[in-house]
Amino acid sequence: MLYSMTGFGRAFAAYKDKKIIFEIRSLNGKTTDLRLRYPLNYKHKEIEIRKTLLNAVERGKIDGTLTIESELGEESYTLNKTLFKKYYGELKELIGETDIEGGDILQSILRIPNVVMPQENIPDEAEWDVVLKLMGEAVVNIDKFREKEGKVMYNDLKENINGIITNLEELAKYEDQRMETIRTKMKKNLAQFLGDEKIDHNRFEQELLFYLERLDINEEKIRLKQHCKYFLEVMDEETRSKGKKLSFISQEIGREINTLGAKAQEHHIQQHVVSMKDNLERIKEMNANIL
Repeated sequence: MLYSMTGFGRAFAAYKDKKIIFEIRSLNGKTTDLRLRYPLNYKHKEIEIRKTLLNAVERGKIDGTLTIESELGEESYTLNKTLFKKYYGELKELIGETDIEGGDILQSILRIPNVVMPQENIPDEAEWDVVLKLMGEAVVNIDKFREKEGKVMYNDLKENINGIITNLEELAKYEDQRMETIRTKMKKNLAQFLGDEKIDHNRFEQELLFYLERLDINEEKIRLKQHCKYFLEVMDEETRSKGKKLSFISQEIGREINTLGAKAQEHHIQQHVVSMKDNLERIKEMNANIL
């Protein structure tokens, strides 16, 4: 089973006169990057929230948002008097030193960040229990989302791996003709360069055999088939996080395909190599989003 790194989970509940919402969004990323948003009165719970999400969501660019709204539409706010007096004194002093008109100083100061702030009421344990429950539900929901996306990727990956295997099996049709084409081409070029009567045919056959051995692709075919088989086996493993492992196997698949292309020297084989590269590019794109 595969899990996508992309997902969304949401849970909400009513508590007293409040509506509590917890949301988790995740996107693909090479490392784990967690960003949290929460009311100021939950700042002392950040470490616990962070630890819970990191253990559950595992990998990707993760956004966790805790929102607490008053169902009555009445939020509690407080005035930071010390900060208000500081801004007021500095603005009055600046107005006195310049020709700038004062205008409505009061309204201007109230718009400055942190002058008026939501009142920091430390949540009680019952409210925190509700938040913990919602976090758990949101994690379950994002897991369902990731699993659903993973099933789609699983089918696409399997189709493309089988596409590589099918193209690989097609190469056998052209290998004998490939060797004969190379032999004929080399003999023709040598005859044009030296003249047929000057060719040492025994030496030519020896050198040709050595050259054809270097162009032999049987080892690459065997390794490529093994890599594809291993890729399919890893997809079926029970472990949740396997995106990096599949990426490493894809790199090995790419090396064998590139070597086949370099050794091919036959247009039918080259066509199948191009098809395999097309399959591999799709696999790499999906690998980047696997948990």
